[in-house]
Amino acid sequence: MLKLIYYVPESHLRATKLAIFEAGAGGIGNYEHCAWQVLGTGQFKPVKGAKPFIGELDTLEQIPEWRVETIVPEEKAKSVAQALKATHPYEEPAFEFIQMIEIE
Repeated sequence: MLKLIYYVPESHLRATKLAIFEAGAGGIGNYEHCAWQVLGTGQFKPVKGAKPFIGELDTLEQIPEWRVETIVPEEKAKSVAQALKATHPYEEPAFEFIQMIEIE
């Protein structure tokens, strides 16, 4: 099992969650669409060649972003990552998968 963590502006929070859930994320036992989220501040500076969704070139930006965490079966990781990228507004969405140890 993997944990997916990603950051997204509020404008695309719902769409990204729905897409990853449809791709196989967020299932725990008899529950679906499981996630944890918290609002924080993201920081970035678009430079030459970037086409930022938010902000301007060569300007440091600090914006509200949601951190979303959910679980993903390993065999669904590729399709979940593709669904996230397809619905996320950023050119380079920040996300990661972390291997989870299952203890019985």
